[in-house]
This record gives sequence, structure tokens and C-alpha cells, in this order.
Amino acid sequence: MRIAHFGHSCVLVSTDSARLLFDPGTYSDGFEAVTDLDAILITHQHPDHLDGARLPALVKANPDAALVSDEDSAAALEKLGLTPTSVARPGDTLSVGGTSVTAVGGRHATIHEDLPMPANVGYVIDDGAFYHPGDSLFVPDQRIDVLGLPMSAPWLKTGEVIDFLRAVGPRVAVPIHEALLSELGFRGQRGWIANLAPDADFRQLPRTELTAI
Repeated sequence: MRIAHFGHSCVLVSTDSARLLFDPGTYSDGFEAVTDLDAILITHQHPDHLDGARLPALVKANPDAALVSDEDSAAALEKLGLTPTSVARPGDTLSVGGTSVTAVGGRHATIHEDLPMPANVGYVIDDGAFYHPGDSLFVPDQRIDVLGLPMSAPWLKTGEVIDFLRAVGPRVAVPIHEALLSELGFRGQRGWIANLAPDADFRQLPRTELTAI
């Protein structure tokens, strides 16, 4: 498996049989040039995960790609003139080019009790080869090999990052959802991870370049 990171939560995963792009959002750069996709997958409707301005062009450039979204994002996609190929709900398993995609979780993590949170589905690829949680700290039942680890968000504390990493226990953790961090802030979060989860194999990916994990 090879992975490329386009910033924040946008991740390209290339398996032996499929190319999957997750969460092309407003805080990510360069994903609009990606072609030959088998699927575009949306975890939830927030703009940093679903860029309404650039997504239609991405879909047009990948006419054979499945468009998969959570239940709440389906309406947002319809407003863009896009119809999801599949609406993923927790427990659903899809096959994309021979690669299995299982939806897990269900709701976005709480930002504040006064704010209703939308649906959020995490995606587990090939029975645990890769897990993208979206904006959630849901721990799946499957053993996870590579975890997309959220680093900073209005709904997230440093202690929760550590506890989530410990609970999932992946072979490798790659940082995602980091756009709100300065360079100093990222180094600080990485330092806490090294201190409190010293056995974790934490790897920062080069931007846009597919890297074997």
C-alpha cells in the first residue's frame, strides 16, 4: 500500500487494486490534479473535508470513480449537482476495484454541547490495512495497520490524540487534520506523542507524493 497526503484530511491511498481519495476539503492542496481514481470518499459535510468549489471538477476528471459519502453529506452533494454512488452507513462494506471499504463510527465528535453534530463515517480499508476516522475518535473492532491520526481540531485535546493512538494501536500512524497547527504547534504535538506513546511508529508523509508504508 502507498499513501499520499494533500494536507489536513485529504489522503490518497493506492492499494494493489484501487486508488482511493479521502476528504478533498478546503484546507488541502493539489488533490484536484489527481486522476485515475476508483473512489472519492467523504467522511462528513464540513468544508475542510468536502470542498464544494473544487469537488465537481475532481469528479469530472475521474468519471469512473465511485462517489461515496456519509448520510448527511449526500444532500450537500446533491446541491452541487453530484449524486453519490453510495451512501455509507456504519456497518456497510463496499467493494471498490477489489478493495474492501467498511464504514464505521456514525457521528462527528462533539465541538460544543450547543452545536448539533453531523453524521461522520470513518473508513476502514481491506479489513484494517488503513483507517481514516474523519472527525471522530471511534475505535474500530478490526486490527489497524496504518492509522490516519487527527492532530488538532476544535473537538480535540492532546490527551485524546494520545488515548486514541493507544487504543487503536496501529503499526504506523500518519498525521492528518493538522492544518490548524503552526510549525511550532505540530512539533509540540509530535513531542507529546513521542513522550506518551513512545512505541508508536509516527511518520509524517511528504506532500502529494505516494509513499510505501
